[in-house]
Amino acid sequence: MARVFMKGCEAIAEAAVRAGCRFFAGYPITPQNEIPEYLARRLPEVGGVFVQGESEIASVSMVYGAAAAGTRSMTSSSSPGIALKSEGISYCASARIPMVYANISRGGPGVGSIHPAQMDYLQATKASGNGGFEMMVFAPSTVQEATDMTYDAFGYADRDRNPVLILGDGLIGALMEPVELPRLKSDKEVAEIKASKKTWACVGHKLDYEHRSWIEPGHWSILMQQKANEKAAVLYESWQKNDVQVEEYMTEDAELILTAYGTSARVARSVVDLLRKEGRKVGLIRPLTVHPFPFESFGKLNYAKVKAVLDVEMSIPAQMLQDVDRAVKDRCPVHTCLCSGGNIMKKGQLLEAVGKLLK
Repeated sequence: MARVFMKGCEAIAEAAVRAGCRFFAGYPITPQNEIPEYLARRLPEVGGVFVQGESEIASVSMVYGAAAAGTRSMTSSSSPGIALKSEGISYCASARIPMVYANISRGGPGVGSIHPAQMDYLQATKASGNGGFEMMVFAPSTVQEATDMTYDAFGYADRDRNPVLILGDGLIGALMEPVELPRLKSDKEVAEIKASKKTWACVGHKLDYEHRSWIEPGHWSILMQQKANEKAAVLYESWQKNDVQVEEYMTEDAELILTAYGTSARVARSVVDLLRKEGRKVGLIRPLTVHPFPFESFGKLNYAKVKAVLDVEMSIPAQMLQDVDRAVKDRCPVHTCLCSGGNIMKKGQLLEAVGKLLK
């Protein structure tokens, strides 16, 4: 298939359409505005519906409704906007509604800055809303990955009947790169996907708590709630066994391991290439899914060779560091190289941090 030159946000939007997404509701916020702007034009072309809600809360509630009826549905926002959507996302997780959303993250906390940052890791992987629910969280570092992950996310959401998150940042969203777009699902395929959900979707059958796609507050007994949580826990555990995605780059003989995701990983990979040319034994572990996290990739490292791990993040304080520490288990020192507030990780800053450790 021919490659096209696309901006990250627009590639995410087009990938959603090609995956069969036929409903989007959202609210403007920088730096993700190109997603709703693109879908406002594109969805009507394929018989879909675009709605600009009056708020983030209204928008995610509309997605809840459309997805509960069986339509592949999506929303997007940036950092503080995602926080506002957290209640609706939690409702989707509770009612087992498959939906996809993208966070093109910015600086924080609070309103913060409109510039790229990676300060929503803990929100994405540990507390996307109340009740302790979990989601698969994909972390692209290129526009192609953002495209492919978004396309695949709808399949994972339907498989698990659970929300799925694409965790990008302002750089990935604004970056323009060549992209090979996935195949556009036909109208027949989209209709078949929707029809496959009739056993649980809101299509007029009787209320059945086992196959519900709605929530009636106060109607759940304590035992019913616990049963639902136990089923969810089994689902979450299955991801760690079956769905971890990770890039292990030059790790076989490495004495120093860099670890990073998204934009930081782009810089880290280039630093590994530079240092390898100098004969330095440096490698990279890059989570493609930050949840489930690639603990096994750290577990199988040869710690007789690996002298340290360097966690690289555009967040102060470090957030992925918690999972890295858990993965390394004190088998070697873990250090950090950080920037924040909208500053993008610089190659020179990372080279300096690596140089100090190599000495």
